[in-house]
This record gives sequence, C-alpha cells and structure tokens, in this order.
Amino acid sequence: MAQLPAKPRDDVAAFLARVNSMPVRPASARQGRLLFIMDATASRQPSWDRACHLMAEMFAVTREIGGLAVSLVYFRGHLELAATPFLSDGAELTRRMAGVQCLGGQTQVLRALSHALNVTRAERVHACVLVGDALEEAVDPVCHAAGQLGIHGTPVFAFHEGAEPHSAEAFRQIAKVSGGAFAPFDSASADALRDLLRAVAVFAAGGRAKLAALSGPAAKRVLAQLPAPR
Repeated sequence: MAQLPAKPRDDVAAFLARVNSMPVRPASARQGRLLFIMDATASRQPSWDRACHLMAEMFAVTREIGGLAVSLVYFRGHLELAATPFLSDGAELTRRMAGVQCLGGQTQVLRALSHALNVTRAERVHACVLVGDALEEAVDPVCHAAGQLGIHGTPVFAFHEGAEPHSAEAFRQIAKVSGGAFAPFDSASADALRDLLRAVAVFAAGGRAKLAALSGPAAKRVLAQLPAPR
C-alpha cells in the first residue's frame, strides 16, 4: 500500500525537531536584530503568558549562536501600539512582557508592520516575527506593508494560532509577500511556539545558509517558502 504524503503540520514538526538538534555557530560577530510583533488583544492572554515564559528560553538558546537584540512590539485596547527598545537581555525583556495585560480591541497588524518598516529603514532588521490568532483588517494594505519589509530585506515569519481560515490565509500571504515563512500552531502544543521562535533565531543569526544546510523533507518545505537567492 502506498504511503500517504506527510501532513504539513507533521513536516513543520520534523523541521523544528531538526533545528533543535543542530549545532549552530554565529555567522558573524554582529548580533542579529529581531522584531517580535505580538497580538495583545483580550483573546491572547493565555498565549501571552506562555510567550513570557518562552522568551527567556529563546534568549538562552541564542547565546549559542551569537545572541540577538529583540524589540517587542504589541497592540491592544483602543489603538494602543507599543514597542520596547532592542534588548539583548532576556530577563529584562521578560520583565517588561510580564507587566503587560491583554486588553480587548481590534487587531493592528498594519500599524505594527508599518512600525517595523520604519525601524528597518533606519537600521537593518534581520527578521520579523508576527504571532496572533486573528486579522480584522483589510488584507491588501497589510500585505503591501509586508511586501515593503521584504524589499528592505526583513522577512516576516507569520505564526498563526488556531484554525480560523481567513486569518490563517492572511498570515500565509503576509509571509509570502515579505519573503518569509508561515507556520500554524495551537494552544494544545506547549512547545510549538518556543520551537518556532528558535527556528527564526537560527535564521536571524545565520541566514538562509543555516537552513539550507538542513536535510529532510521538512527543511525543504520551509525553504521552499523563501525566495531563491539572487
């Protein structure tokens, strides 16, 4: 009996397992810069609390690959958008995250990506992470901002929580037009977000070459989402 092809979620899990086991060294002495955009509207409190815990782990892992400077960007409530400076201290970023409470409101992905574009125009940002479960805005302007980030060399890694199809497709398009990658995760998988963040840290520190060095169908699947090198 012929075997069925692996499910996309199985491929993602295999890719992340491979990344976790891969010894990595920094591509250069310069720290990577990562913008971490997170939805902090009311529905996100459980995921926010998990992310607070996982952030410290991400910094611990990035010490192996030269470290990262991370700026946390979040939106919540009535048109509130906030951003931290770029921080290399995981404890400090976690402390700041712990002081944030999620508030009801509409998503502000366009404003967050526009902020990211302004930041990377001033100084290169190597990757942008977007974590959320909804997109309540018009897709075309959001994708235009994501495409501008791609032009400036800042791919968006869009991680969608849950199974709402409209938002999942919007996140997929954001990743595609920016030259990044899309992956779903769910609240039942406690390790999924941590592993996804570690994967982006590998990319931000070592670039495409580190991912290209991986073998197996999952790595090829993720690499297939990235544009071909010029």
